Amino acid sequence: EALQRIVSNLANKNGEIHNFIDMLNHTIKNVQVNSSNAISELDEEFDGLYSILDEMKGSMASTIQQEEARKVQALQDQLSQCSNALESSEELLELAAQSLDIKDPVEFLKVENLEQICIRQTVTMASAFRISLKPTVSDSMTHLMVDFALERRILQAVNFLPVPKAPEIDLAACLVADNCITVSWRMPEDDGRIDHFVLEYRKTNFGLPRVKDEQPWELIDYIKATEYTLSGLKFDTKYMNLRVQACNKAVAGEYSDPVTLETKAFVFSLDSTSSHLNLKVEDTYVEWDPTGGKGQEKVKGKENKSGGGPSPKRTPVNTRSSVRGSRDRFTGESYTVLGDSAVESGQHYWEVRAQKDCKSYSVGVTYRNLGKFDQLGKTNSSWCIHINNWLQTTISAKHNNKTKTLDITVPDRIGVYCDFDGGQLTFYNANSKELLYTFRTKFTQPLLPGFMIWCGGLTVSTGLQVPSAVKTLQKGENVLSGSTGSLNNTA
Repeated sequence: EALQRIVSNLANKNGEIHNFIDMLNHTIKNVQVNSSNAISELDEEFDGLYSILDEMKGSMASTIQQEEARKVQALQDQLSQCSNALESSEELLELAAQSLDIKDPVEFLKVENLEQICIRQTVTMASAFRISLKPTVSDSMTHLMVDFALERRILQAVNFLPVPKAPEIDLAACLVADNCITVSWRMPEDDGRIDHFVLEYRKTNFGLPRVKDEQPWELIDYIKATEYTLSGLKFDTKYMNLRVQACNKAVAGEYSDPVTLETKAFVFSLDSTSSHLNLKVEDTYVEWDPTGGKGQEKVKGKENKSGGGPSPKRTPVNTRSSVRGSRDRFTGESYTVLGDSAVESGQHYWEVRAQKDCKSYSVGVTYRNLGKFDQLGKTNSSWCIHINNWLQTTISAKHNNKTKTLDITVPDRIGVYCDFDGGQLTFYNANSKELLYTFRTKFTQPLLPGFMIWCGGLTVSTGLQVPSAVKTLQKGENVLSGSTGSLNNTA
């Protein structure tokens, strides 16, 4: 047996060595292929550089030729002008010389063209005197000379791209607010070759990064700035790990040291096992079902009769139908479902959206002792906002079987803010953050989110942080006092 174990271990080791040899051979081939690709890319880069230099050489040579043509044309124009003046002057000199050859004064005065000679002399000599005997342009071309000393030094410094250094996340500049996370970072030194950044993040329930049992990193690529905002998050964990890496055209650098930001928020689901029989509950959605699950049970029976297995989509419904028949947490007209997590301390926030055709629903909190026939707001241990769309739309605050009608418009979404330690339950228009109503009391037991629904459906949004606008309103006590009703004293 010992020898067999040794042989087995040797066989396994031989297998590992064979696999490692195969991996080494594969790596050698990859090195050769990647080296060939790198040389090809290098040739392309230098060919591009040569092309740019040739293009610049042609453009600059064309500039010199244009300057040459301009100067030659200017000098030729000046030469032509001087030649014409010289020709006219020589012709006049010849005529004058001929006239001077006449010795007889009488004959000299009879010369017919003497007057014309004088006139032409005046005109010709005047233009000749006006001509500048200095070239209009210089023969120098030194202003078109180039000095490539700087460029030569730059080209001589061309080398392979360096690996970017790891960025540094500025923890003080990072912000967690309104279900968004803004991450800010900087490079340890200026690097003009950085092309973009890569941000990775993952959710966790642990304050420090852990190696085991961690979720995979999610990636945001091609970030051009040194700041990025993750929006539309659901904070269903307590923390978020983040790290950043810089990339140039060729290579990515090391990741920054990961940082951990706290993203704790109140997360709960609807407790389907303890809801009213006439409610169909799915995680964070509840819908009033007048058949009490009987219709779904009939569907299940038909499926069994047909002999075919239930489809994947119907399997969860059938499972809920079997549970539905055994629960008796609420009954009668208490169409209620509670959250599966309790508020025991701190400040929390969640939102509720009702279907447009919903006839009646309530949103609030309650102690665990809510009776099976009790409705939200009709006991001294529950508080709620009630909306009635049956005949006319009304909204009211309810507690201890007392009702206060509110003269406000019913919002599409209702935000619920619960400050357990401060003894405050406040309802908001979740879109505008307008205050709807505030209950004030001293909570003595853990609170469960509670919902009542009749003819319609509700969607609950959890994992939300307290919005900044709500925090601002909480600081202004005078803002809340105007919407705090007399129901507070009945707590």
